[in-house]
Amino acid sequence: MNFARRIVIDTGVLVSAAIRPTSVPALAFEKALLRFEVCASDETLAELETVLSRPKFDAYLAPSLRQEFIAGFRDRIIMVQVSRVVSDCPDPKDNKFLALAEAAEAELIVASDPHLTRLHPWRGIPIIPPAAFLVGIR
Repeated sequence: MNFARRIVIDTGVLVSAAIRPTSVPALAFEKALLRFEVCASDETLAELETVLSRPKFDAYLAPSLRQEFIAGFRDRIIMVQVSRVVSDCPDPKDNKFLALAEAAEAELIVASDPHLTRLHPWRGIPIIPPAAFLVGIR
């Protein structure tokens, strides 16, 4: 049994945090790093790297700074091995966050994706948007 306070953050929140450092998602990410062990899996980390490397984000943040964000994220997270497949989310691409939360024994998931937030709570794990996390979680 894991006794650390663990959290999962979806890619949308992390991308917003990276490209808009004063945004609500960025503040939620900072709070998560201060109060929780932020968890990732090989699959969720790969998605973050793929999405943040897209040229469409060049207008918001230089590629080198996005790579720095990813490097900093890697340094501060707990990598969790996910072995079970989950298929509860209407968008199959989002099941990786549910599987990660289950494997990590996460206390909650912070997500901006409505496919995930509509599942709140999922198997007893709250799924909340960044603003709710900022005001409601201590």
